[in-house]
Amino acid sequence: MGRAFSFGTERIGAKPGGKMDEFKVFKNFKERGEWVELRFMAEALRRGFKVLKPWGDSSPFDVAIPFGNRIVRVQVKSTSCRTGTGYFCQFKPNYFSDPYTLDQLDLFAAYVIMQNTWYIIPARVLLGGPTNKQGLMLYPMQPLKKNRYSYESYREAWSQLRPCRKR
Repeated sequence: MGRAFSFGTERIGAKPGGKMDEFKVFKNFKERGEWVELRFMAEALRRGFKVLKPWGDSSPFDVAIPFGNRIVRVQVKSTSCRTGTGYFCQFKPNYFSDPYTLDQLDLFAAYVIMQNTWYIIPARVLLGGPTNKQGLMLYPMQPLKKNRYSYESYREAWSQLRPCRKR
């Protein structure tokens, strides 16, 4: 009651009081985004990484992973938008901000909520071409069609968090 939207868990067969009901507690996408950022930080810590969180909302990245005098800047995104056999995830800041650039970010961490699956995608993959990709389909389930799963190599690719010369 009084929620801005539903995350559509009833469409995938969740029973009242079941596991998927936990996603209906958010009043808006900002709350869900904060929850996903915390999940990312907890998972990174569990995997042995240190995490830094910028103060406020003015940085283009949500989390930084420090390595000596270098940091890896991560923008965290999430999706629960089921489309066919996959999930659509947007990689743009919002409707009022300029698009992300390679000078601002090193990685995107995309969380497919209903599948409890992370994609750790280098920013150059989305921002390094002639046009920036602002959304993509992620397929964390069993593949059904060949040549459709361009980003599956980034599924649970936590090693991407380690710095390298070029991302």
